[in-house]
Amino acid sequence: MGSSSPLTRRSRAPSSVFLTFICFVLCLSYSSNAQSSPVFACDVAGNPSLAAYGFCNTVLKIEYRVADLVARLTLQEKIGFLVSKANGVTRLGIPTYEWWSEALHGVSYVGPGTHFSGQVPGATSFPQVILTAASFNVSLFQAIGKVVSTEARAMYNVGLAGLTYWSPNVNIFRDPRWGRGQETPGEDPLLSSKYASGYVKGLQETDGSDANRLKVAACCKHYTAYDVDNWKGIERYNFNAVVNQQDMDDTYQPPFKSCVIDGNVASVMCSYNQVNGKPTCADPDLLSGVIRGEWKLNGYIVSDCDSVDVLYKNQHYTKTPAEAAAISINAGLDLNCGSFLGQHTEEAVKAGLVKEAAIDKAISNNFMTLMRLGFFDGDPKKQIYGGLGPKDVCTTANQELAAEAARQGIVLLKNNGCLPLSPTAIKTLAVIGPNANVTKTMIGNYEGTPCKYTTPLQGLAGTVSTTYLPGCSNVACAVADVAAATKLAAAADATVLVIGADQSIEAESRDRVDLNLPGQQQELVTQVAKAAKGPVFLVIMSGGGFDITFAKNDAKIAGILWVGYPGEAGGIAIADVIFGRYNPSGRLPMTWYPQSYVEKVPMTNMNMRPDTSNGYPGRSYRFYTGETVYAFGDGLSYTKFSHSLVKAPRLVSLRLEESHVCRSSECQSLDAIGPHCENAVSGGGGGPAFEVHTKVRNSGDREGIHTVFLFTTPPAVHGSPRKHLLGFEKIRLGKMEEAVVKFKIDICRDLSVVDEIGKRKIALGQHLLHVGDLKHSLNIRI
Repeated sequence: MGSSSPLTRRSRAPSSVFLTFICFVLCLSYSSNAQSSPVFACDVAGNPSLAAYGFCNTVLKIEYRVADLVARLTLQEKIGFLVSKANGVTRLGIPTYEWWSEALHGVSYVGPGTHFSGQVPGATSFPQVILTAASFNVSLFQAIGKVVSTEARAMYNVGLAGLTYWSPNVNIFRDPRWGRGQETPGEDPLLSSKYASGYVKGLQETDGSDANRLKVAACCKHYTAYDVDNWKGIERYNFNAVVNQQDMDDTYQPPFKSCVIDGNVASVMCSYNQVNGKPTCADPDLLSGVIRGEWKLNGYIVSDCDSVDVLYKNQHYTKTPAEAAAISINAGLDLNCGSFLGQHTEEAVKAGLVKEAAIDKAISNNFMTLMRLGFFDGDPKKQIYGGLGPKDVCTTANQELAAEAARQGIVLLKNNGCLPLSPTAIKTLAVIGPNANVTKTMIGNYEGTPCKYTTPLQGLAGTVSTTYLPGCSNVACAVADVAAATKLAAAADATVLVIGADQSIEAESRDRVDLNLPGQQQELVTQVAKAAKGPVFLVIMSGGGFDITFAKNDAKIAGILWVGYPGEAGGIAIADVIFGRYNPSGRLPMTWYPQSYVEKVPMTNMNMRPDTSNGYPGRSYRFYTGETVYAFGDGLSYTKFSHSLVKAPRLVSLRLEESHVCRSSECQSLDAIGPHCENAVSGGGGGPAFEVHTKVRNSGDREGIHTVFLFTTPPAVHGSPRKHLLGFEKIRLGKMEEAVVKFKIDICRDLSVVDEIGKRKIALGQHLLHVGDLKHSLNIRI
């Protein structure tokens, strides 16, 4: 999403102070009254004449209701429904509706559609998405979405929120410098896809029997290949992402495809950037062709805020505003976040650049979504979610889920055996660092007002006696108070350093230029570790990774935890992990690179695969060929898990027709479509799939939760990944307990690779399956 323009500040003369105060009180009174009920259309109880309109008749099918409504509108009224603050039509009983609300990891005050008041002063603030993704727990993704939508509906019912939420962000976290990587589920297409569909299902779920109904409408953004905000002066508004078709289909598109096909998401948002020379919001192939054509979106396509204005003013893609309006609508854009289409579409129609029928189609998609939400069904308090209200926001259960999400996401990266700490053995704990007692930092961006905060210091101090020192005035840490910090650590039984980043380091419109800890943080950590009497533990609060090789190799640093931006209950979760009340189970959803990586790789290079001709090392665990600080999937536990394969085939044969070209020539791969996929067999089976069964044993002395990963290394054809995630499962095992985890592998979907022109192929030859430390060879042949 884009930033709003700053409001102009006007100075007031002293004589106007009293009048200003009176106006302020009156505005508060008006605002309070205005927030007492939700915005909705077809208030037949209040205006019985509306019952005569077909679009208000809830017995009719939605498509008939939408057609009836569109037929009643003038051109000017239609254009008013192309923008995010949709103009009401009083004569038809339709109020103004604000489309822009956000719910990235809780109901947010970002966007004019949602705000907090005395009725609902806050909402549950879950961990920033990157940490939730580290849980690798699909049921958790969906559970969080369900809570967020419950709180959103509850706020809507008292006039504080909308019904359309422009979340989640499912862009691939391609480069560690990206300021918005914190909003995403990480670098892996499968994890991002699972998160996308899971969270969307949670947000949109309904307890009714009509699958076409929506609790709230989710939106997957930013489509597509969007991950440069502002790097060394290169801004998202004029960045042209040059992406080959292989990377597009193999890496950038899968999460969006999963959103639409698996999650049945109600909306997709096109991004600011261009892809291969075309603005995404004006590309008919990307919008009408792929989203609506191939994937069959049941919903609307919305622009990022002012994207249409950007393609005209910043990118100079069209000569006139009318041309920009027309090219976007004709490409398949339905809704403009902003006012551009409202200002320039009528001119485009008069000039013959866009037909009124195209506008009808766009607003029909918008109305269809509002119909599915019940917006045209009269008073929402008489509908399925009408009983929700302030009592359903910030409930004890919701806040506990926020704490549990943080616990499940926290990643233990290093432990020399000193963790967990014993609360009885530690008499004094030194807590040091610029993020040790923060509040808002913990919830990242696209945030709302949380129910309450528990800072890391508060969480730790709730268990043992603590002494505290920030060490730096902020995370920029221009000057570190090393003398006082080392003195504190030298007197304590153990020391916890809470460092890292915040929105001043990584944020929307702010990409990093390096992977070093900010300012003097490294010096602070190193000197404290030298001086400390007891073990030192490093807690890193950030969205992206850092080059902390120095800490990884420092024997005086006994443990390292990455806690993302852990949400409102972050301090509870951190303390629970450090003191062993919770056995850590999070795994890194992104690669942590050394600083040397970003010194060699420009952020603007969109290629995922390495290029030996120029030394380009590639990106993500799937293709990167260099050294890492920590790898995708890394994470330790306080217990020990072992794996053994129970069932996995050695050979998979594909039956081909006698006339197939590969029967008479050497083939490295087959198209992953067609009869040979339908006739694939495994062993003596008759289907295109097989199962891998893995026995997992907890051989330690405490209960633990474990993520079982199934990776494959396919044959080296078509620039295939070095390693690729096929599946993951989260299981809980008591001490000395074991269980069997089953993965079902679809040959054509899971064991295929994308070729150079974007076609999916089954790679023939030896595939190497990885489960934990185990490797299993599987041969696919014809």
